[in-house]
Amino acid sequence: MKKIITGFHAIDEILRAEKLKIEKEKNRKPSLEIFYSKEGPRVKKILEAARKLNLKIEKKDNQFLDSLTKTLPEQLRDHRGIVLVTEAENQKKGMSIDEFFAKLAEKDSGFVVILDSVTDPHNTGSIIRSADQFGIDGIIVPENKSAGGFEIISKVSAGALAWVPFVEVTNLVRTVERLKKEGFWIYGADAGGKALSDLTFPKKTVLIMGSEGRGMSRLVEETCDEIVSIPTKGKLDSLNVSVAAGILLYEISRKKEV
Repeated sequence: MKKIITGFHAIDEILRAEKLKIEKEKNRKPSLEIFYSKEGPRVKKILEAARKLNLKIEKKDNQFLDSLTKTLPEQLRDHRGIVLVTEAENQKKGMSIDEFFAKLAEKDSGFVVILDSVTDPHNTGSIIRSADQFGIDGIIVPENKSAGGFEIISKVSAGALAWVPFVEVTNLVRTVERLKKEGFWIYGADAGGKALSDLTFPKKTVLIMGSEGRGMSRLVEETCDEIVSIPTKGKLDSLNVSVAAGILLYEISRKKEV
């Protein structure tokens, strides 16, 4: 199965990630293809990077590119003259949970984000972008109650999905319990929690963000060691989940033990 990727940032970051993979795996054969219809400044930059990776590049008309993107969600069909095509397994959603725990075990600190029923891909993409900026070790989501849609998440995250480990699990509660056994302290975000400004955070920290409106599920909330909130002065009920996540990630990263 092929994956169709549009968006300058998303394509840029996938190519950067592919470059690193090729450097690590000397015998790796490129499985990405580039199709373009015009050579504006941004397209030229992408083509230059693609040529250095010896990718297949073909010039086609806009009608051909339109045919590639016609099955994508409407917001992704504006290809702006360039499309990246990759095998689905080459851009799978993420690593396995066992691979992720092996990666966490390589150091004595960590910061993990769990998204509990955050189903809007734009919110998920924005959170991934913030996670990349603040050096988060990975994002965990439930298999059946998440945003899905690799193409949308990749584009909205401006390609950050290529850099932030992304893990789907069948059972969030079991995953949280496993994180606890590895020494992580679990913080859930909720408006009724302790003020963020009053807390410090240990070397191994997990932040759980729930869906807008409903928040965390009851069973997931019961696994939390502490509930944390962002002090606000506004008249509205709450912040958008991606905005709240950005604030929490910044402040926890700043205050967390290293």
